[in-house]
Amino acid sequence: MKGTLSMDLKEHIKKLEEKLLTTEVRSSKTELKKLLADEFFEFGSSGRVLYKDEDFEGGIGVLKVTLSDFDLHPLSDNIVLSTYRTFNEETNQHALRSSIWKLNEGVWKMVFHQGTKTGSDH
Repeated sequence: MKGTLSMDLKEHIKKLEEKLLTTEVRSSKTELKKLLADEFFEFGSSGRVLYKDEDFEGGIGVLKVTLSDFDLHPLSDNIVLSTYRTFNEETNQHALRSSIWKLNEGVWKMVFHQGTKTGSDH
């Protein structure tokens, strides 16, 4: 299946991940809900567990983060795992990140995300 994974899909999921890092999306409950599946949950790098049905009226916090080493791993025809690194420019914190995306009615939505803090050399 790896051979059939299109670069278009990889680029599309990367754009969705990048969108979730923008102030516009992170500060808007409406925009967040467009990208997160109903069953979404996250193990944050802060150690906090977040669920979509929580009331994050003010959003989930603004970040100044750069994304690198993005890759996409197919789990089935309609589920993919994205992996990448981030660097938070304000806190000088590196993190490894992974997300599970599911295609539902023609739309990719995130069902799970995990961030793990790491040093710059990991």
